[in-house]
Amino acid sequence: MTIPQILVALLQLLFDLAAPGAICTMVLAGVALRQEGGVNFEAGGRFQRWMFWSVILLTLPQFLAWFAAQGITMPPQSAGISGPWLRGMEITFKSFVTDVVIGRLVPVLAAFFVLKAALDAAQSRSPLGSVISAMFLLTISTSVTLMQGWNSGSTFATTDMLASLWNFVAGTILPEAAGLAVVGAVINYARQRAVTPLVASALAFLSVSALWKLVQAMVG
Repeated sequence: MTIPQILVALLQLLFDLAAPGAICTMVLAGVALRQEGGVNFEAGGRFQRWMFWSVILLTLPQFLAWFAAQGITMPPQSAGISGPWLRGMEITFKSFVTDVVIGRLVPVLAAFFVLKAALDAAQSRSPLGSVISAMFLLTISTSVTLMQGWNSGSTFATTDMLASLWNFVAGTILPEAAGLAVVGAVINYARQRAVTPLVASALAFLSVSALWKLVQAMVG
């Protein structure tokens, strides 16, 4: 069955705008992270959903290639968009994401989260959630580049990227968080405050991979 040329062009536009679109969904994920607490997230919440959409967009060609392998007709990917109108839309959207979203909007959002952290501290609340959300927003470009490097290129690239994301969190982020928790425990001990929650958190962060292996062994 021949696919109409307009659908081929629109699909190619979708492929070309997938990475900038992933940056936008990452921004929304950062905002959702703060709404859900900053240091934690809700299971099945907006943060998880926006992160999942980011992964899908970054692996969109491979994601659709799986359906093509099942016999569904998919147009081949071309080197670029041929129509001048669609090409203009592509260039404009990429410029908008680079110049407006990343260059101006994200720093402003991060600055407001830093302000929120200061106001939380003034009210004797933990500023950590707002600080983490601000750091998440300011590292979106680097995070997207890192995630693109996890694209295996296979028809299972989406799940492969999710697995790589889990390995990065468990192997890199959580050990650093455990170190910060130990530092916080030392500070609390010097100030004669409770240290048990921070020590327990550090041990939990360092044991996540082992606990996951234990759960797999129990159900396997």
